Amino acid sequence: MADSEKYYGELMVVKDHTEEDLRRIWAEEYCRKVIKTHDGIRVHFYDSNFDHAFYESSVRNGSSNKPKSKDIFSPRRAARMMWIKDVLADKEAKMYVGYDSKIKGYTRSKRVSVVKGDYVVVIQLYKKDQARFITAYVADNSISKITSGPEWTPEKTEK
Repeated sequence: MADSEKYYGELMVVKDHTEEDLRRIWAEEYCRKVIKTHDGIRVHFYDSNFDHAFYESSVRNGSSNKPKSKDIFSPRRAARMMWIKDVLADKEAKMYVGYDSKIKGYTRSKRVSVVKGDYVVVIQLYKKDQARFITAYVADNSISKITSGPEWTPEKTEK
């Protein structure tokens, strides 16, 4: 099945849940379960990831001298909460090397999985088979930057 046709489940009807409900779902479905990528990397999720993943900044693209903060809850992001584990498990997802703004360059310690053309899930690897979840969002404004970066390829081990 082509990536754009792959079914990742229904979007969550966010208005049917309080933020407390959504945080509970997050903890139960991600923080308390073992989630692995299609290639066997164990991804750790934390309660604190909720705010980064499901809030957006009211200050966009450095358009102000104010520091960016995640201060607006994003129903659009939260509606796709249940997709995250499916994206990580999808061996057909397009994968890219992540960009690190601190070093102003690409780093293999970050991996970006892309499905549905512009939905991204970002993980940070800290061991060969261990990673932590960073964020997930619809990258309609930044997908061209992501897809113009280097594609992720498995590292070859020397024999």
